Amino acid sequence: MRNISKSFPGVKALDGVNLQVKKGTVHAVMGENGAGKSTLMKVLFGQYPADEGEIFFEGKQVNFKSVKEAVNAGISMIYQELSPIKELSIAENVFVSRYPKKNGIINWNAMYAACQEIFDRWGLKYDPRTKIKNLKTAEIQMIEIIKAISFNAKLVIMDEPSSSISQKEVEMLYDFIRALKEKGITVIIITHKLDEVFTIADEVTVLRDGKYIGTDPIGELDRAKLIKMMVGREMSNVFPSKDTTVGEPLLEVRDLNNGNKVQDISFTLHKGEILGFAGIVGAGRTETMRSVFGLDPHSSGEILMEGKPIQIRCVRDAIKNDIVMATESRKDDGLVLCRSVEENIMLPSLYRRSRFGILNVKENHRVAEEASKRLEVKTSSLETMANFLSGGNQQKLILCKWLLMNPKVLILDEPTRGIDVGAKWEIYNIMMDLAKQGVGIILISSEMEEIINLSDRVVVMCEGRINGVLQKGEATQESIMNLASEVRA
Repeated sequence: MRNISKSFPGVKALDGVNLQVKKGTVHAVMGENGAGKSTLMKVLFGQYPADEGEIFFEGKQVNFKSVKEAVNAGISMIYQELSPIKELSIAENVFVSRYPKKNGIINWNAMYAACQEIFDRWGLKYDPRTKIKNLKTAEIQMIEIIKAISFNAKLVIMDEPSSSISQKEVEMLYDFIRALKEKGITVIIITHKLDEVFTIADEVTVLRDGKYIGTDPIGELDRAKLIKMMVGREMSNVFPSKDTTVGEPLLEVRDLNNGNKVQDISFTLHKGEILGFAGIVGAGRTETMRSVFGLDPHSSGEILMEGKPIQIRCVRDAIKNDIVMATESRKDDGLVLCRSVEENIMLPSLYRRSRFGILNVKENHRVAEEASKRLEVKTSSLETMANFLSGGNQQKLILCKWLLMNPKVLILDEPTRGIDVGAKWEIYNIMMDLAKQGVGIILISSEMEEIINLSDRVVVMCEGRINGVLQKGEATQESIMNLASEVRA
């Protein structure tokens, strides 16, 4: 790709970007949120036409006018937000829109046999008739890869392929990417994970603010150099220091139950404390906090705020008691993506700011503008739709709306998933500032370093139960994983 430029209303997403990828290699494309990584790949994949520039594939100049043309040429793309048809079988998902037919009727046996042949070729143990809804996220990720290579792909683009799976499943993914490489298939990965790049990539291209910064073999890079290329400055520490004194008890949860996913959960959160919740995927961390926040009902248990029992039957009950939660999925329940930045910021607090059901439009605009500036949300205007923001800015937008509620308890579920190192630093500093103000923060994270470095204490869960609580000095990767994998009767 040579001198690729692409503009959208109010923003130049790509400005003369170059990308050269060698056949049979794993090539990482990195940069901060909004750097232009996904846009560049969508131009390559025929989703967006380039305003300027040239694209060459296998030595020939190409100009894909649609995704179908790119696929027919041997390019496939797997998006960060997986979108399988869950009620259909694996085979139906793999061959969707191109089912084998005989006399105009779908030949089911031929489809299942073709899918099984692909599985056998790659040594995968799946039943083509299994419904997608019965698979884990990592397995769906594998099926998406199988679907991509079933088009006889020569180049597979993966956008944040390991953002929603456990460490064990990540290793499976890496093994499969290596197998693709051995078969001569080229892989481009868009990722924010530094460890991932140094584990799997052969070369790295870095973009910043829509511009090409450089390409280097992985052997010529270290973490410090790569971070500097991404953010344009040196960062000696990835995690800010926390010097807040933990105060008196704020939120107490006693014997909380919600089926098998949440069993006899008890913990205390103090003022100014960051309380980490660790565990492998499916441990029950998210389900516990959804019950505390009123998103899911709890069958039994007691919740106290500053020593007084409170009733939380729904989200509004939690908000009235100064408990808010930034949920795991920005797309599903974190933001209203088809509404503006201002509308998303103001949404939870509208009932507090209306007078006799009437809103002061000018005042709302002023408040939203102040909130977005406070957290440095990068947007061309408050009228911009939320879906046009980068992942890091969407995450800050979620924090904006909840901080307007002046919460006493802030629950953060995977707050830095899919965002770059610079945006993470900004989120971490926001957390530290809130802790200084006495806000109690519950942090759910699958990134072990994040949990260890940010938390005052770490609660470790396994199969819906708390297996132990580790103090600051006790929390290590080994101690956390020992508790996270210890199933108790």
